[in-house]
Amino acid sequence: MEEMYGIKYSKPEVVLMQDTGIGVAEAAARTCYDSFENSENEAIRFMEHALLDEEACKKINAIEESNLLHDLAWTHFHHSILEHANLSFLIRGTSRGVLQEHARHRIQAISVRSTRYTMSSVINAFVASQTTGDKEFFIQKVLGFDMFVTCDEAYNRIEIGAMYDKLCFQAQMITDFYEIAVAKSSLVFLEQHKGNAQALYDALESGKKKRNVGDAFKHIISDNVKVDMVVTFNLRSLKNYFTLRNSGAAYFQIRWLAQEMMRKTPSKYLDLIIKKG
Repeated sequence: MEEMYGIKYSKPEVVLMQDTGIGVAEAAARTCYDSFENSENEAIRFMEHALLDEEACKKINAIEESNLLHDLAWTHFHHSILEHANLSFLIRGTSRGVLQEHARHRIQAISVRSTRYTMSSVINAFVASQTTGDKEFFIQKVLGFDMFVTCDEAYNRIEIGAMYDKLCFQAQMITDFYEIAVAKSSLVFLEQHKGNAQALYDALESGKKKRNVGDAFKHIISDNVKVDMVVTFNLRSLKNYFTLRNSGAAYFQIRWLAQEMMRKTPSKYLDLIIKKG
């Protein structure tokens, strides 16, 4: 947890899920120069004389150092060869605001927790609160979801209260609100548990989820909401990402994320993309 501009924030968690190694990048570079015999790695020198079998490919993928890649990265600045190495990160607990920043990095594969499919509990809490008109019920339920990167309860209550007010406005404006908010098979619960918010919430949660419920209600959440995602960068793109996002000029939340990703990136990659000293 860290405080910025008077607000306490949680920091994201990062797991390196997979990395392809630097061996293929050296093999690609040696292919360009036809210089397999000059490699300090036996598996690369083997490529001079024979086609690769499965065992040879395993040895290439296990390479930890490459003098050629270091020279290309730091002497000749031929970074395109780094595109043959890829790393995939699982990121948990960053914000939708960071997601917007991520979209500016063109060369990445990114899969993000969808608000279209994952807002049902929030909507169920609102629907349940309406059976008694209890705003505090909604606020307490959503506080329990731990859905914001901000950690101050007083601030988060303001966020959740705004969500409630937006939903109330929408409920007043459309006559079929509950048909949009609740799965058809769960509409019966509205009458069965009338006047009992907790029982109605429990019934809705145990019933069928409304498909794409976020389509109608995504507008209620802010950039403060947490998202989880898996991102895959090639090493050249990761170099660009770290250069821009581990900078004092970067948005502080994406800087935190870049710093955590760097901590989880093995040194064999960092040595090729981060200048020491």
